Amino acid sequence: MKQLSQSSRRTAWALAAWACVATMGAHAQMAEPATAPNPMAKASMAAGSMGMTDMKQSMRMGMDKMQSMSMTGDTDQDFAMMMKMHHQQGVQMAEMQIKNGKSAEMKNMAKHIVAAQNKEIAQFDKWMAKQK
Repeated sequence: MKQLSQSSRRTAWALAAWACVATMGAHAQMAEPATAPNPMAKASMAAGSMGMTDMKQSMRMGMDKMQSMSMTGDTDQDFAMMMKMHHQQGVQMAEMQIKNGKSAEMKNMAKHIVAAQNKEIAQFDKWMAKQK
């Protein structure tokens, strides 16, 4: 395996950090409420918390995968690989929303995210296949 220059490592980590910040920033307003007003609301929040736990676990696993990726030193290739993985995380989170969400508006947005990000994943795959 080729040893990366300091500049290439910095570029790779900058891309990884950007992808993580973009993912986390998009979900910053998904904070859980501090207290529930009644027992029925508590039960509902517990069910909702499971979805949040699944999403957080999915994000952590995706970030761990991105951090463990072997970088090539080619900014274009590294960007395509990392963004593909970032989009795969987005699709996974959107599918959780479609399955567990209550808001019709958020479910509709999640469906659009799945379609758009799957299209971009295919574009990354096509570009990377041409590079071989």
